[in-house]
Amino acid sequence: MTVSFDIQHDELAHRFHTVVDGQHCQLVYSLGGPGGAVMSVDHTGVPAAVGGRGIAAALVQAAFALARQRGWKVNPACSYAAVWAQRHANVADLLV
Repeated sequence: MTVSFDIQHDELAHRFHTVVDGQHCQLVYSLGGPGGAVMSVDHTGVPAAVGGRGIAAALVQAAFALARQRGWKVNPACSYAAVWAQRHANVADLLV
């Protein structure tokens, strides 16, 4: 069974976010590098009350999907994002 979350992208705030069972979950990124074409995933936050449901993975997946769509590279500075990227060979070409 695949669980999906209503993940929103707030481009001005450089974050992806969703609310699950009243808990706010987010991924915060910054842009840098030549032409602002490197997305640094700086923080992934999921409250313990809703942890273990794949929310962080969905947030990171959304960030990588945006990076691919926009032709950006990704620096998974957040430890969770780094582990996620190591487990998903299909995003290896996006890593800096």
